[in-house]
Amino acid sequence: MKIVQASEFSLKREVEYGTPEQNATVNRIIETVRAEGDEALFRYAREFDRVEIDSLRVDAAEFEAAYDQVDAEFVRALRQAAANIRAYHEKQKRNSWMDLQEDGSILGQVIRPLKRVGLYVPGGTAAYPSSVLMNAIPAQVAGVSEIVIVTPPSTAGGAGINPHILVAAAESGITEVYRVGGAQAIAALAYGTASIPAVDKIVGPGNIYVALAKRNVFGVVDIDMIAGPTDIVVLADDSADPTYVAADLLAQAEHDVLSPATLLTPSLPLAQAVQAELARQLEALPRRDIAAESTANRGAIVLTATIDEAVRLANAIAPEHIELLVAEPFALLPRIENAGAIFLGQYSSEPVGDYFAGPNHVLPTNGTARFSSPLSVDDFIKKSSVIHYSREALLANGDMIMTLARTEGLEGHARAIEVRLNKERNEGE
Repeated sequence: MKIVQASEFSLKREVEYGTPEQNATVNRIIETVRAEGDEALFRYAREFDRVEIDSLRVDAAEFEAAYDQVDAEFVRALRQAAANIRAYHEKQKRNSWMDLQEDGSILGQVIRPLKRVGLYVPGGTAAYPSSVLMNAIPAQVAGVSEIVIVTPPSTAGGAGINPHILVAAAESGITEVYRVGGAQAIAALAYGTASIPAVDKIVGPGNIYVALAKRNVFGVVDIDMIAGPTDIVVLADDSADPTYVAADLLAQAEHDVLSPATLLTPSLPLAQAVQAELARQLEALPRRDIAAESTANRGAIVLTATIDEAVRLANAIAPEHIELLVAEPFALLPRIENAGAIFLGQYSSEPVGDYFAGPNHVLPTNGTARFSSPLSVDDFIKKSSVIHYSREALLANGDMIMTLARTEGLEGHARAIEVRLNKERNEGE
């Protein structure tokens, strides 16, 4: 990873909407699933996943067998992580409210959970049970009554689902799991098939085809976000341990060759030590090839004049994750305006948040932390305004309402008020 001066650092914000060919493929898949339903899902399993499946839904026996295929330590860690995540999200719950006005009117807001939500969980050659917890638990806390998982069947040895995903689903209380992935899974959730009833919202990460499919069906259903490659900024001073800094940069870089990992520091000795440590740690990293390409092409060690300049640059980047590895991290916290998750101090490594601490790891990427937030309980509720106008309130305010309606040329709106005013005023005489 190169050391560059802040003046030489180019802030590139690339939003990936896929190639024309990828978009055309996604459109074709979605229309085929809409037209053919389950038959299309079976055919795409053969074509894309290279497996033959005879049923889409995972049965109870597969859930039971999954526990025999995972370590007890994994289950113990998963349960504690789930407890932490649930406790954190419980604090986000909102309440409905009503406000009684002096004139007898009542204004308020009713909070209701979404009814049915679909979680996309990556599968195939990789397993992300943490994604199950992070998406399912806030939905449950919100009160969603039906939560369904779609995840690709294994591409190695049959049409089974990774047992770690099934155990995570079972521990989350989710029993409706379907072995279908890719754009076809998104289409099935959005439009429904004979086997998979349609949902109200789709959440969860996936590859470019999943992201494009979510973008395509938005409006038919709600979605969480169109996520780009994961990213991190480490803002550090002389007090930071270069071993920790390098490890945290590589932890993010190993995700994807497109994942940016950036160090911002005013300390040249730290920058040089981290550069050497990155080279050393890369040699022993199992996903070395991915991390090496990512750090070489997307990463940077940026030497700033001051900590203040580092903070300004961090806010301009608006990272998904930012670590404050400085002597006084809480002093900098109020100045970090744009970030999905903020990690303070040398022991708050980003994987703590990815897996265990409690806050959600579904975060805004690609600089969208400038205007969006982590996945939360709010993403699984809907709000209805409540308006009860009293006779007194209408008599007092009706003329102003009619004025505004007629200013906009909507005479029908004005007359809906006028007929009431005329009747009430006449009867009161």
